[in-house]
Amino acid sequence: MGKLFFISLFITCSYYTIAQDSLKTVIAEQGDGVYSLLRKNGVNPTKFYNAFVEANKTKLTEEEFLKIGESYFIPDTTQLKKIEKVNLSSFREYPIFGKDFARIDSLSNRLQDNVYYLVSGHGGPDPGAVESYDGEFIAEDEYAYDITLRLARELISHGAEVFLIIRDENDGIRDDRKLELDTDEVSYPDNDIPLNQLARLKQRVKAVNDLYKKNKGKYQRLLVTHVDSRSKGTNIDVFFYHHEKSKNGKRLAESIHETFKKKYAKFQPNRGYQGTFEDRSSLYMVKKTLPAMAYIEVGNIRNKKDQRRILDPDNRQALAKWISEGVIVDYEASKSFENKN
Repeated sequence: MGKLFFISLFITCSYYTIAQDSLKTVIAEQGDGVYSLLRKNGVNPTKFYNAFVEANKTKLTEEEFLKIGESYFIPDTTQLKKIEKVNLSSFREYPIFGKDFARIDSLSNRLQDNVYYLVSGHGGPDPGAVESYDGEFIAEDEYAYDITLRLARELISHGAEVFLIIRDENDGIRDDRKLELDTDEVSYPDNDIPLNQLARLKQRVKAVNDLYKKNKGKYQRLLVTHVDSRSKGTNIDVFFYHHEKSKNGKRLAESIHETFKKKYAKFQPNRGYQGTFEDRSSLYMVKKTLPAMAYIEVGNIRNKKDQRRILDPDNRQALAKWISEGVIVDYEASKSFENKN
């Protein structure tokens, strides 16, 4: 990954060193974030976030926040696509993310040699809760899967080895509000997902635990992503579960939770954040899996306010990025603890 990191960074830097003078600039206004600013200017934030950060790194805060009133360069996506095409062999590609998102730039080696197992809720014959939105049906599993793909992409960009336990070979990351419902997801490595709930959970647990045993000796963590389903009047924040007897699982859940608290305080300071992290050892996936884990609920698909968090692709990307930042905090805290002892 080190070599890949050097090449991709070199290309981006070279382009902006040459072309910055001719780039479009915009002023950040109240309420703007990187994703919304790019989207407003016709630039796909998932694909060109890193290019934006590289071009504007001296103008961003340490946490990559915009400064109100500051002028920012907007990436010339046409030129970047030409650079990508010429240097395609220099980048690592993962078709599972879809053709527009298959290429992943290496941002760092902070998670090098770490292994992460990602499980998105429901899938296959079980779509989870199905809700009517704007005259069409939306399903829990499609949104959990999209967030999980985005999370996988973030973790890989920092050097992690990632196993997607639930996979859909033809969906990829989708920048749509309404994600089409299908039932062709499979469980790792390529098994049909059973309809029976207990059989489905056992299948996922076995996949994770078998991989965990094969990767014995490595730093390993499990992240399970769900979209909650409650009464339509129940608005919830993102919250996290862990196993009561797992110190590592508790730290992982707490690290992500603290990251979310900081993000909400920054972006929505008057709103408050009520999400929690707590023991939920009674959940089958929490109780039966071997790696330290965090079980994440990202919102209530039946609630109109929560739907804004789930349906907006920029929000799904932000959720994935914030989770990944919490994962990095967890790992670096664990390293620090080991060094002290």
